[in-house]
Amino acid sequence: MAKTERFIVDTPKVKGATTVQVITDKETGVQYLLGMYATLGSGMTVLVDAEGKPLLNQAVLDEN
Repeated sequence: MAKTERFIVDTPKVKGATTVQVITDKETGVQYLLGMYATLGSGMTVLVDAEGKPLLNQAVLDEN
């Protein structure tokens, strides 16, 4: 049985952070932001819309 990857990881170019990634859960469409700083550590949070609801990647949901 082939193993399916559950998450899509995108690495946009940004200023300041060593690495920033947007991680999308393929099952729920929920997107997360991960910031990794060389000297400070890292942090992860769910991305939200203007109403405070989790930001969904509709294109990923439409594929499933």
